[in-house]
Amino acid sequence: MKDVKIDTNSKRIKGREILMQYRKALQEKKKWEGDMPMGEGPLNRDGNPKVPPGQKQVEKWPVLDLGFQPEISTDLWSLTISGLVNKPAQFSWEQFMDLPQVEDISDFHCVTTWSRMDNHWVGVRFKDIAEMCEVKQEAKFVYIKAFDTYTTNLPLCEAMKPDVLLVHSWEGEPLTKEHGGPVRMITPQLYAWKGAKWIGEIEFREKDELGFWEQRGYSNTAEPWLNDRYSD
Repeated sequence: MKDVKIDTNSKRIKGREILMQYRKALQEKKKWEGDMPMGEGPLNRDGNPKVPPGQKQVEKWPVLDLGFQPEISTDLWSLTISGLVNKPAQFSWEQFMDLPQVEDISDFHCVTTWSRMDNHWVGVRFKDIAEMCEVKQEAKFVYIKAFDTYTTNLPLCEAMKPDVLLVHSWEGEPLTKEHGGPVRMITPQLYAWKGAKWIGEIEFREKDELGFWEQRGYSNTAEPWLNDRYSD
């Protein structure tokens, strides 16, 4: 029998072409503006490469903060919902835990170039809280305030994505103080500073206001797959 030679290089090139076509179709569906998302690895559930550009995967979860970690017991913790809502609210720990709880697995991308993949979270969808408090039509942005004085901001449309959560558990255990316990906000589609540890208040606003890092030169849009770390 005659040996059959397989052109593996040609197959790899064809495979990359198919992948790029698939990515392009997904991104057009998402209506991305400007540059195409970058990165490496298989596509995640949002149609982006698993690892954003410039990121390294880590196994441990590094601790970053403003130099102060507030000690907040569940007896003292509360979440205030304010601004452009028909039903302002303040949830105690017990009331927060009575809200619909969800489990989700998502990635966590820090602007300092590390990513921790496939985190197991338990918490409450931001979207569910917003709908419960009846956000007014004129609200376009959210402003997040934390118990350590940290603030951050993001468009309401980003905050309403289904995997944006207020989490109290990570990898089957209660969220520890150093990682923002008892409750922190996560934003898997954006760099992690757009969420907040020790979250205490969510304010719905008509106009945008820069948060702590945004005022100090970090990007206001924070798209990991566009390597969108700093403002121009």
